[in-house]
Amino acid sequence: MKCSNGRGQKAYKGYVAVFVCMTTKAIHLEPVSSLTSEAFLAALKRLFARRGKSSYIYSDNGTNFVGAVKHLDKDFRDAIKEDRTLAPILAAEEVQWHFIPPASPHFGGIWEAAVKAMKYHLRRIVGESKLTFEEMSTLLYQIETVLNSRPLYHLDENTDEMEVLTPGHFLIGRPLIDCPETGNDDKVTALDR
Repeated sequence: MKCSNGRGQKAYKGYVAVFVCMTTKAIHLEPVSSLTSEAFLAALKRLFARRGKSSYIYSDNGTNFVGAVKHLDKDFRDAIKEDRTLAPILAAEEVQWHFIPPASPHFGGIWEAAVKAMKYHLRRIVGESKLTFEEMSTLLYQIETVLNSRPLYHLDENTDEMEVLTPGHFLIGRPLIDCPETGNDDKVTALDR
């Protein structure tokens, strides 16, 4: 990624945090500036702010994930020590973090498939270009929209179904890249075309 627009701007390495809902297979992509636990925690907070808090998180044994868990555990213990009345509430909302066994990426097949799909679209669009953080964020959100509009099940060729179930249905009630609904079908505005 580039620091800003313009010629001769210095580029730095950027990362993408890939979050996948194990129930609906909805994908959430967040740009991250570094592999530190703090940067990952910021991405996790953005996920919780946009999609709601998760009860369980599964991940591999990356050092930034292990550091994030230790940081969250420390904050949780400190909050309990400071106010005894908050302890039951915080205990009910604590995020349980589970790690897959070391050196076994096949245990994380669902998020590995999401990473592969995200990289496929990212490489085809970006190529060797360097984007700013805002451009990368916008592109990742567009890729997220495409991935969340894929059917959740195999489509039969003989079926006359007009609409299939996608992760977008669980997020907003319809596919994310579907045409917007209009109130009056007789009037077509320039925005609807």
